[in-house]
Amino acid sequence: MRLRHVKNAFEDLANDTKYFVLNPKDYHGKWALEVFKNNNPIHIEIGWGKGQFMMGLAKHFPDINFIAIEKYDSVLVRCLEKVSQDDIPNLKLVLLDALMLKEVFDKGEVEEIYLNFSDPWPKTRHAKRRLTSYIYLDIYRNILASDGAIIQKTDNRSLFESSLESLSQNDWYLTNISLDLHKTDLFNITTEYEDKWSPKGPIYRLEARMYKDPNRLKEKEE
Repeated sequence: MRLRHVKNAFEDLANDTKYFVLNPKDYHGKWALEVFKNNNPIHIEIGWGKGQFMMGLAKHFPDINFIAIEKYDSVLVRCLEKVSQDDIPNLKLVLLDALMLKEVFDKGEVEEIYLNFSDPWPKTRHAKRRLTSYIYLDIYRNILASDGAIIQKTDNRSLFESSLESLSQNDWYLTNISLDLHKTDLFNITTEYEDKWSPKGPIYRLEARMYKDPNRLKEKEE
């Protein structure tokens, strides 16, 4: 996807006090109480896209706090324009590179992480940039609750296979795997991209959770 630059995007974001969180590192370990003013669980999406997915989730689950993580201000400001037309108190927007997540969230602070139609980085030399590479999985492990989960959707078969391999090799267990999500009864809120491209091919989905069996981890160490 070609990124279109939006003039004064960051300034427009910074002027919003309802949805945009200007200094996310200030709330490390304190998101629920200080930002959302409650004790509800926190779910994050890495890569906001056009906003339909996260806005839909937040409306459907008002007792969950949702945080959209986006690296590019030009993308996030367009989503701010959309979300500002609505009233969704359990949704916040954060401008952040996912590599910095540990600086923003405390250990166990996040319940679920959504990865929707992420960049597949198809070249082997770019494999570390995939959001399910061991580099990112180590970060997720540090912010997810013990029973937390990663939920991924993609239409890219190679990325899906790469994710399955990476997660298995790094002590995550897989569940609710689908090779054609739209033909299952799994709960699903679509993204704009998904609505456009799903008629042309299957959507792959997986859930991954950290191993809880200490014997499994011991085997890995040996």
